[in-house]
Amino acid sequence: MNTYHLMRAIRGPLMLMALGTLMCLHRFQEISFAKTWPALLILLGILKLAERMTIQSPSGQA
Repeated sequence: MNTYHLMRAIRGPLMLMALGTLMCLHRFQEISFAKTWPALLILLGILKLAERMTIQSPSGQA
C-alpha cells in the first residue's frame, strides 16, 4: 500500500476520533463544542494537504 492510499484510509478514522475527543471534552469538561469544532476543519485540511503531497504524477512531472 503506498502512502497516498494510507492517507486516504486513515482520514475517516482520524476525523471520527477527533470528533469523539471533542464531544468528550464537551460532555465531561467545561469546554464547549461550539468553540472547538473548527479543530475538525483544521485536521481535515492538514490531512488533505498531506494527501496531496503524497500524490505522484504518472509522468514524473508535477
